[in-house]
Amino acid sequence: MERTYLMIKPDAVQRGLIGEIICRFEQKGFKLVAMKFIRLTKEMAEKHYGEHADKPFFAGLVEYITSGPVVAMAWEGKDVIAVSREMMGATNPSKAAPGTIRGTFAVDIGRNVIHGSDSPASAEKELAIYFEEADFVEWNRTVESWIVE
Repeated sequence: MERTYLMIKPDAVQRGLIGEIICRFEQKGFKLVAMKFIRLTKEMAEKHYGEHADKPFFAGLVEYITSGPVVAMAWEGKDVIAVSREMMGATNPSKAAPGTIRGTFAVDIGRNVIHGSDSPASAEKELAIYFEEADFVEWNRTVESWIVE
């Protein structure tokens, strides 16, 4: 099963959207295997967004993502990376399809409520920033055969 990293960002936490967002991934049939409610350090944020270090918005991004708590999560499921990206919608909420998480809850690109890994390589890198191997909970859902053939 594929695994991905998802993060509910500070704006969504402040707006009380944690349950609503998690619910969408559960209802889709993905399995939550790790979760932490944390406040990112500057070092964690810089590591997470390192590929943007030379861009003009980097400092503001680090300041924003460390401004309040986030929900760091690991999810498993068939094609979970691509499907969760589709569920989140475009990074710019004004281009996000109606019904997607960003299309429903976000208005501004700088406050787009959720982050998700965009590839298996980024998922592996991001999961390693937030979780140790012991943080992942292996468990069997009794409904699994009703979700995946």
